[in-house]
Amino acid sequence: MTLTELRYIVSLARERHFGRAAEKCHVSQPTLSVALKKVESRFGITLFERTPADVRLTPIGERIAVQAGRVLLEAERLKDIAGQGRNPLVGPLRVGVIYTIAPYLLPRLIPALHVHAPQIPLFISENFTVNLSEQLRRGELDVIIVALPFEEPGIVVRSVYDEPFCVVLPNNHPLTSNKTISSAQVAAENLLLLGKGNCFRDQVIEACPKLSEPGGMEGALEGSSLETVRYMVASGAGISVVPISAAKSWPQGSNLLQIRRFSAPQPTRRVGLAWRVTFPRPQVIDILHAAILDAPPLGTLKIQK
Repeated sequence: MTLTELRYIVSLARERHFGRAAEKCHVSQPTLSVALKKVESRFGITLFERTPADVRLTPIGERIAVQAGRVLLEAERLKDIAGQGRNPLVGPLRVGVIYTIAPYLLPRLIPALHVHAPQIPLFISENFTVNLSEQLRRGELDVIIVALPFEEPGIVVRSVYDEPFCVVLPNNHPLTSNKTISSAQVAAENLLLLGKGNCFRDQVIEACPKLSEPGGMEGALEGSSLETVRYMVASGAGISVVPISAAKSWPQGSNLLQIRRFSAPQPTRRVGLAWRVTFPRPQVIDILHAAILDAPPLGTLKIQK
């Protein structure tokens, strides 16, 4: 099989739709369909079950798709190794960042990285941790920036900074009279959380144990992003917990919001880099790490390791 045929197999296995798979491969649907039919005819096997409503892998098709993905990843590694022979600090870096980090890290990281390595453009993907993890394993991303712990086979992790959480309140909320706020006080309020699937939501629930008790989430509302939560709090819909980098990036002195620290022990998250142990440009990871430490998100605590 050619690499092109392997790409068609992997794409259709992921998309389970000929039109979308063809679009991902930048070919027409008939081109992809005919190519896969030829593969099946050549080997006398059926890779996909085709119905008007769905496309499914056969058992042998599933095994071949998995192996095809490995072959494509190794082929990409050959390109990377060849490029490394010229200059590992030249060429794009595919970076994944979770939603609650990207808006507050990237505006500071990009200028710092440009100083360290101006010939490394970033191709950036924002997503949930679970999706970034899958993209990293498939070789679609080179490195991801996520909240730790992050443990995956064949993945290396390096801590970068710790980030405290803080409480965001409407300007006229009774708790604004407090200098610090406890997790129990947070759990007793109408709390605004990010939607399910977002790891920061889980971290907030862990930081406020009463939320895990029966009825602890009663009255909780959801927002799709930290920026949406910010405006919901400003409108008086409730209070929320956000990373300090988000709170410090918002306009200061607002007559709509108040920010308060947690009382001890203050909940935090650790943020780090994760990449495949086989990634052939480790020098680039060192450069990325150094650039983040040069200009970390506001309010965070650098880890010098």
